[in-house]
Amino acid sequence: MTPAPSAKPERARPERRAGVPAWRVGKPDAFLAGSVDFARAALVDAVDPAQVGRHLAAKSEGERLVTHLFESLRPGYRGWRWYVTLARVSRSKSPTVSELGILPSEDSVLAPEWVPWSERIRPEDSDASAATPERETDDDAAAAGEAADGDAAADEAGDDVDVEAEAAGVTDIDDELD
Repeated sequence: MTPAPSAKPERARPERRAGVPAWRVGKPDAFLAGSVDFARAALVDAVDPAQVGRHLAAKSEGERLVTHLFESLRPGYRGWRWYVTLARVSRSKSPTVSELGILPSEDSVLAPEWVPWSERIRPEDSDASAATPERETDDDAAAAGEAADGDAAADEAGDDVDVEAEAAGVTDIDDELD
């Protein structure tokens, strides 16, 4: 007879997710996970209390490091979550706020991905001459003899102002700078 194999129970390993280090999927620090009120108080100290919703989760980020997630009630941030990361030193019963902020979730409304200007321009935008009608210049109008009588009167009035300025000793600004 062969001896019966030892009936050692196998330890369940934490589920590993692709791209997530093994230490991030462990059990959260019990003291920090229970510090929901401390995390909420830190968040409310930084933002309007009306923008902080219910507590959603406590996630382990490493040894003695836990992130608390809160629902965001901030206008324009539907589906976003506030986060407060707490840490503590070994054998301490005093949590410390490591960081806090707001992050999008799977249900968040996000702006479209940014596209550089050089890639946003359309072919019809690059040909400016086709998009804008040609305008006559003053030289073209004068050469064609199409200047209106009102424009001629305005030109004569401008000449009178120049003569008066010269008589008063005012010259070109370029002359003043030399």
